[in-house]
Amino acid sequence: MSEFPFGMFGDPEELQKQMAAWMEQAQQGQRVAFADQAINLAVGMTVAAIGRLDLTGTANEQANQVRDAIRLIFPEAVTLVREARQGLS
Repeated sequence: MSEFPFGMFGDPEELQKQMAAWMEQAQQGQRVAFADQAINLAVGMTVAAIGRLDLTGTANEQANQVRDAIRLIFPEAVTLVREARQGLS
């Protein structure tokens, strides 16, 4: 029997193909949403960390303080972006 009862769904193989295509599209949407959120989080973390700095001293000392903060937060941001990119491939 090649049809569902009452013929309400048509060809089961075609329905299965359509469902598989729909699921792939939904999964791709989820991957894009995850990537977007991860990248936004990386940017937000970096901005928040820099915004919380209480810079003191000379211009060189302040530059060193900013560099130190970026040195701490940058690896985490890179990890988030890397994971986001991997989720898209």
